[in-house]
Amino acid sequence: MPRPLTGEPLALDLVDTIWIDQDRRFDEFDEPDGLAGWLAEHALPVPPGGPEAARAHLLTARDAVRAALEGDERPLNAVLAHGSRRPLLRDGEPASEVVTGDPEWTPAWIAAADLVRLLGERRERVRKCANPDCVLWFYDLTKNGSRRWCSMAVCGNRTKTARFQQAHRHA
Repeated sequence: MPRPLTGEPLALDLVDTIWIDQDRRFDEFDEPDGLAGWLAEHALPVPPGGPEAARAHLLTARDAVRAALEGDERPLNAVLAHGSRRPLLRDGEPASEVVTGDPEWTPAWIAAADLVRLLGERRERVRKCANPDCVLWFYDLTKNGSRRWCSMAVCGNRTKTARFQQAHRHA
């Protein structure tokens, strides 16, 4: 089943690899080639042992990002302890930074560091879907910052329909 929400910043996209549809939990990393596809989609480095070498660390990072979004920073900081960024100078000019640390942790570390970046830029734009049954998170890019749903077509519509039906049952 295709993921209902894609295209979010890296850290949120990692969290959104788990979703619920009709009371059934889905995990993109449980799908054949799901992990490899996700790494490729985000141009993340594949460890020397292949995508599976990063699986446990990405699952740890996914849980840590979700925990940080819900207020517990400790697991995220534990993931961030597995790497760092080192600036480089090439031909007298600043070059892109390189991530140092255990290569198997690199994709997980990059995703965890992306959450720190997002929260540093616009914390108020990082939101959980307003549907209480939804587990997805998004970065609100609307002009006025009023987005409430991961998807208006799915969660927004379901919630509004349920509210309408509830109001008319009592009327």
